Amino acid sequence: HSHENGHTHSHHDEPHQTLAVGQAVLAKNDRLAERNRGYFMAKNLLVLNVLSSPGSGKTAFLERMVQDIGNRISTGIIVGDLETDNDAIRLKNSGASAVQITTGTVCHLESDMVLKAAQQLNLDALDLLVIENVGNLVCPAAYDLGEDLRVVLLSVTEGEDKPLKYPTMFKSAQVVIVSKIDLAEAVEFDREKALSNIRKIAPQALIFEVSSRKGQGMSEWYGYLEQQLKKSPVSTVS
Repeated sequence: HSHENGHTHSHHDEPHQTLAVGQAVLAKNDRLAERNRGYFMAKNLLVLNVLSSPGSGKTAFLERMVQDIGNRISTGIIVGDLETDNDAIRLKNSGASAVQITTGTVCHLESDMVLKAAQQLNLDALDLLVIENVGNLVCPAAYDLGEDLRVVLLSVTEGEDKPLKYPTMFKSAQVVIVSKIDLAEAVEFDREKALSNIRKIAPQALIFEVSSRKGQGMSEWYGYLEQQLKKSPVSTVS
């Protein structure tokens, strides 16, 4: 393009500048995530980063979990949403300690947001810290928050091909929860195809099939959680 002094030049390097900025943002987040991880470890917390697309049932899943195991696992939840604190209110009503992060236009949580929110909770009184991320299968995949386990929900109402469409998210998961299985027949969910797609993209992930509404499969999930908590040398879970 032309300038007033008459010379012209092109900005062929602009994509490289944009990439460098993106890399710098992620590098900073990764450093802060390691800080979070050390902090949470010192507090003897098991930390879950729970991710999914909107409407997959994350909040209902966590509500049921807190109601069922709250008497033996003390749970705090950090809730990320673009707007409103509706989910945090729901989770507080279920018995969890909960704090809301409202991100505005940001489609994911970042490590510094999580630490600030976590410090609003009495972490010394908790066994488990759950980060309920913003509903999105793209943006949050790149952001480590200092969690121990990344848990991705896939509801039967979303279709069997989500792991193939959003492989980055599923590849980074230690656990995949297939949710709303009580609706599987009604929506003609192809279970074998879905499980095959998950295993193809995320062979490392443990798979739990659950219904938060009916309670199906939840006991297996709780057993797994308790195993993870018992790995901590000073865990209060018995």
